[in-house]
Amino acid sequence: MSRKHLALLALAGALSWDCARAADTAQPTAAPVGAPKNLLSDDATQAWKELVDATRPPLAPAEWNQKPPSEAEAAAFRRTMGEAAAAAADRAKEFQARFKAHKQAEQAQAIQREMLQAAVQLGIESRTAELKALGEGPAESAAPAPGPFEERMQAAVGKARKLQSQGMEAVMDDFEKSLREIRKEFPNRGEVFGAMMEIAELRGGPKAKELIDEIVAAETAPAEVKKYALSFKKKFDRIGKPVDLKFTAVDGRKVDLAELKGKVVLIDFWATWCGPCVAEVPNVVAAYEKLNPKGFEIVGISFDQDEQALTNFTKKKKMPWVQFFDGTGWDNKFGKEFGITGVPSMWLVDRQGNLRDLEARANLSEKVEKLLAEK
Repeated sequence: MSRKHLALLALAGALSWDCARAADTAQPTAAPVGAPKNLLSDDATQAWKELVDATRPPLAPAEWNQKPPSEAEAAAFRRTMGEAAAAAADRAKEFQARFKAHKQAEQAQAIQREMLQAAVQLGIESRTAELKALGEGPAESAAPAPGPFEERMQAAVGKARKLQSQGMEAVMDDFEKSLREIRKEFPNRGEVFGAMMEIAELRGGPKAKELIDEIVAAETAPAEVKKYALSFKKKFDRIGKPVDLKFTAVDGRKVDLAELKGKVVLIDFWATWCGPCVAEVPNVVAAYEKLNPKGFEIVGISFDQDEQALTNFTKKKKMPWVQFFDGTGWDNKFGKEFGITGVPSMWLVDRQGNLRDLEARANLSEKVEKLLAEK
């Protein structure tokens, strides 16, 4: 991914960083005791991919497409976004330290600054001093004047932000409309599709699928954006269909999702090195303890590369459910098969064994109870 493209994705993503309106001063999630010191893989190429993936803002709950969030929900999501931005900054800092000779080390520094700016803007005030210590970056001190395309993109973001009081749906609708107008004015600027992909990720649901289908079909869409869109399309196409999932868990238990029919199953794609994943653990454990007696099961798909770190963590956090582990990180067998490009990612499977929800993080217990009530 080029620096220019990443910057444009960040421009589109600025809407997601600003959509939650309530103020928040939460601290970033601390690394779990006993976790590996390094956040990134030892392989530089893999580590760079992990860093770029970490820069993507968390998805807003799909329910917000139909019902605007309450102030408390918006504040919670803002906290999640701030923590994710801070975690991405930490990975960028580590990349620079561990891979100093890598061709993208300088770009990692720029990413660190961008992510810290986002974190501070979201109220993670503990990172303010770190941001100031980085100083003004070369891209900021000697940046060329924006051209017509950049000006139109900036204006589109600013225009959409003014509609925040009307809810996320209004913001997304306006920005999407502006993107279509910009695409007509600049038909050869493939970056617009990167912004459209960001909107699709934020929206979720049927509208996201429409945008993704459009990106996949467009001749001028950049290859990397189209490839990313295709991975999302495959996930959307799975909704309403059975999930074929068989493996031997890290503790030796045999797992076959087809044999769990009659139960509601959460497929949790996660890792112990993932800050937002760790932050979700208490919610997942609480849902399991409350609803497992009623027919709720969890299947973990771990993107860890250290088996001992995984088993130690799950034991300490009292996570008794099965875990898939193959030690390959982002090359995880099921991660690649199911098109998982970021963690945490939580899927819900209904009693009939069909995939029902790709965004189960928000209101997990309520969603599980609703599926348990179905016959």
